[in-house]
Amino acid sequence: MTADATTPPYAPGRLPVVGHVMPLLRNRLAFMQQLRGHGDVVQIRVGPRPVFVVNAPELIWEMLTAQSANFGKGRLFDKLRLFGGSPLPVAEGQQHLQRRRLMQPAFHRERINSYIDMMSTTAETALRSWEHGARLDVLNEMQLMTQGVVMSVLFSSEPERGPAQSIMNSVDTVFQAAIRRAVAPVSAWENLPLPGNRRLRAANALLRRTVGDIVADRRTDPEPPDDLVSLLLDTRDEDGRPLDDEEILSEITALLAAGSETTAVTMAWLLHELGRNPDLEERLHQEVDTVLAGGRLTADHLPRLVLTRRLVTETLRLHNPGWIVTRQATVPVRLGTALLPAGADLVWSPYALHRDPGLYHDPLRFDPDRWLPDRPQPARGAYIPFGAGKRMCIGDGFTWAEATVLTALVASRWTLRHAPGTTVRPVPAITVHPSSLHMIAEARGTAAAREAA
Repeated sequence: MTADATTPPYAPGRLPVVGHVMPLLRNRLAFMQQLRGHGDVVQIRVGPRPVFVVNAPELIWEMLTAQSANFGKGRLFDKLRLFGGSPLPVAEGQQHLQRRRLMQPAFHRERINSYIDMMSTTAETALRSWEHGARLDVLNEMQLMTQGVVMSVLFSSEPERGPAQSIMNSVDTVFQAAIRRAVAPVSAWENLPLPGNRRLRAANALLRRTVGDIVADRRTDPEPPDDLVSLLLDTRDEDGRPLDDEEILSEITALLAAGSETTAVTMAWLLHELGRNPDLEERLHQEVDTVLAGGRLTADHLPRLVLTRRLVTETLRLHNPGWIVTRQATVPVRLGTALLPAGADLVWSPYALHRDPGLYHDPLRFDPDRWLPDRPQPARGAYIPFGAGKRMCIGDGFTWAEATVLTALVASRWTLRHAPGTTVRPVPAITVHPSSLHMIAEARGTAAAREAA
């Protein structure tokens, strides 16, 4: 071992047996942010397991790009196999590469542009169900809306609100189970007949039954739509073998879950910030009114919605949905001066990274203008909303377009104000979502007149 290469130091506060489990249980977000002050790579203990927290942006970037072949997805993604099989988000090695190549056409830029009309139609239907003066559970509304977009655009199937709520609740149950299992020191309880495990089995059964019905209907459709389900059904691997039903069910279920959760949480935080910043909301209204001019939103409008896009960008910085991302070293590796053994568990926190005062001026201030072209931009690795390298989220372009469309459409019709007594705090589950975000919907004058016409 050379003089400048060492095993990373332990963070303070380690207790016998449980290690750093207590601060993780008390306040995960504060703990991850505090760890940034203890070195580029710092070691913590989760029960008996050592975990290495990577803080330096350049080392995070190196781990995700230049050294990506030295790392697997890690513990959290392994627990997301609760959705069944090894779908793209959790697949490893050659299987991941092959599956990504198969699914990439559905997420090409030209294809995403072709989705904009369906995104608008689905969102407008949901927005027409809102009532002036109604108290909305904003996160729930956004989850239903983004789930509807994903199902209508990628699967050509959108359930009614009641079944959609059941699907969403089931996705949340599986996500909650995954995060609990990822941070738990032991896993012996996972197969016991406990209430949480029974709820998990019921949730998975509902999801797979719903997706199975979609696939079964598609197999008998004489003129199937050109969507992701059809792509998966028509796919052949390098040996000419079609995907089996289990593989197709796993891919669709995972995409349904991942494709709706991140955008919904991002939208909820964005609307929360607009409610706290009426001047920004007024600027957004002016942009949307000018660009759309009372017409239907199309793909041609997106390049002109520059403030709208910056609002999404800033929300993904200040309120990044990811409080923890895992990796596992498959060989001995070196990150900076840190030597890590094969099998080492690593984590990094987009949420903590994006709030680092060493990387961002006044980081806790919601300021979309920090992304103006003439402003200094963060260094490489300081802003990673969807990962980087070969494991970068395949749906990042879809999410950018969807969030921009939904923000513009909500702003064109509604103003949202926080309900009296509402206290909003971040809750780090599978994503960092608002604890309780209830807002009062106020129809904008021009929108109300248009809807009544």
